[in-house]
Amino acid sequence: MSAIYATPNYKNYRNYGRKRKKRKMTGLLLFELAVIVCLALLMPLIIRYGQRLANRDITAFRPQAAQNDLAAGTASDVPWNLTLVNSTHPLPEDYAIEFTVLSNGQKIDNRIYPDLQQMFDDARSQGVYPFVREGYRTREEQQEILEQKTKAYMNEGHLYFTAKKLAQKWVAAPGTSEHELGLAVDINADQEQSTSDEVYEWLAQNAWQYGFILRYPQGKENVTGIDYEPWHYRYVGKDVAEQIHEEGLTLEEYLANN
Repeated sequence: MSAIYATPNYKNYRNYGRKRKKRKMTGLLLFELAVIVCLALLMPLIIRYGQRLANRDITAFRPQAAQNDLAAGTASDVPWNLTLVNSTHPLPEDYAIEFTVLSNGQKIDNRIYPDLQQMFDDARSQGVYPFVREGYRTREEQQEILEQKTKAYMNEGHLYFTAKKLAQKWVAAPGTSEHELGLAVDINADQEQSTSDEVYEWLAQNAWQYGFILRYPQGKENVTGIDYEPWHYRYVGKDVAEQIHEEGLTLEEYLANN
C-alpha cells in the first residue's frame, strides 16, 4: 500500500503568514507605545532628579569635618550680622528684615545703613564715587538671575546641567544668596566720575573700617563656592571686619574658628 501525502494548501499558508506578521507588527507597535508612555511618565522625575544634581554646589563636596565646623559656627546664638548664608546654609525660613530704601530704589537692612552711608561719604570726599548696584533681592529675583546666567552659558554651547553648574559659580541658588539677607551689597562705580578699578581698590583698602568685608575674595573659591567678585561686600560689623581683613579670612573660616 502506497503512502498518501497531503497536498499543502498554499492559500491558507499565505494567510497564516500574513496574520502572523500582522500580529508581530501589532506587538511591536504596542511595545513602542508602552515605552513612550513609560518615558512620558518618568521624564518629570528624571528632570527633577537632574535639576537636584545640578543644584549641588562644589561646596557640598567638602570634607564632612569642614562642614561640621561651619555648622558649629552658625548656631542660633550667632548675632544677626554674622548670619551665614551659602550653598550649605540656606536662609532661615523665619528670617525677617526691616528695610531702608536707598535713593536709587535699592533696599538694605536698616541696621547697616549708617555705616554704609558713612563709607560712601568718605569715599566721595576722596574723589571716589561708588553706588549700590544691587542690594536686597527676593527669592524670585534670585531665581530669575540664575536662569538668565544659565541661559547665557547654554547660548555658548553648554548643555543645561553644565551651564547651570557654571552659572552657580557666579550666582547663588535661591535661598542661598546673601542678597536675600539684606546685609550684602554689590557696589559699582559712577562711571561719569570714577572707574570700576578705582572703586574696587578703595573698597579693598577701606571697607573693613566700616564693617564691610570682601565676601568672595580671589583664591578662596574652594571655601566660598563663589568665584572672585570685587564688587560684593557683606556687613559683619567693625570688629569682625577688622579681624577678617587682617588675617585674610572668609566669613566661613572666621565662623569655623570662633
